Amino acid sequence: MSYRIFTDATSDLPASFAEQLHVTVLPMGFTMEEKEYFYIPGNSDMPIETFFEKMRAGVPVTTAQVNSFTFLEAFEPVLKAGEDILYIGFSSKLSGTVQSAFSAAEELMAKYPERKVVVIDSCSASLGEGLLVYYAARKQDLSLDALAKWVEDNKLRFIHWFTVDDLVYLKRGGRISGATAAIATILNIKPVMHVDNEGYLVAVEKVQGRKKSLRALYERLEKTVDTKATDTVFIGHCAAKADAEYVAKLVHETYPDMMVHIDDIGTSIGAHSGPGTIALFFVGTER
Repeated sequence: MSYRIFTDATSDLPASFAEQLHVTVLPMGFTMEEKEYFYIPGNSDMPIETFFEKMRAGVPVTTAQVNSFTFLEAFEPVLKAGEDILYIGFSSKLSGTVQSAFSAAEELMAKYPERKVVVIDSCSASLGEGLLVYYAARKQDLSLDALAKWVEDNKLRFIHWFTVDDLVYLKRGGRISGATAAIATILNIKPVMHVDNEGYLVAVEKVQGRKKSLRALYERLEKTVDTKATDTVFIGHCAAKADAEYVAKLVHETYPDMMVHIDDIGTSIGAHSGPGTIALFFVGTER
């Protein structure tokens, strides 16, 4: 029996990889200036550059999860055609999207009892989720059950390290206080964050200066990367490609055989972390 792999746009999975690996990416919504838009990597209603320009200009943004109806509309034609589904979704600790997928899967499997819909909480975000999907989709010679088991067994080995350039966006989202943001800005303090084993985005350390924060991402990779398992590294950025290229250079110098792919962090994460965000994703020994 064949199956189809789905993910959501929060994965930021590059369109070229999604097409090459036959992965369906579901759109994520956001609202700016009282207008609703939908984001899919490479095919957004609003160009990602415009999105971050508006954020820099102070335009507020709200994001929305994928609802059950969207999953029903996307999944049902596949089941009708006689295929099963593996959906790898955005961390349930950061969004209700996976719960919407579970609800849709339950309804559809009651309607199509001969079919199977497997929903997996990736405990990941942005290109960390995308990297997990990328590695999983390259194993489609496995059965659905075997691939789902591989994803569950390995998902916490997909490591995320983030830093932001301006704490005002974390302050707007309520993740830090105004006083903390003000002091950090004066002292040029940059947080270094990761996604933990539960799927939360948490601050781990604070460093002084942008270059040190970028280097800290690379140093975290150096400490925990599994060189036997990692053939591809993803680096994400929010309108900060030059800084992403600096991190890529550090990785290339030490690990010349690894493919390093740089791409945009999309609206779902970018709305909260803001322009200037840089993130590094790889397969490691522990989060």
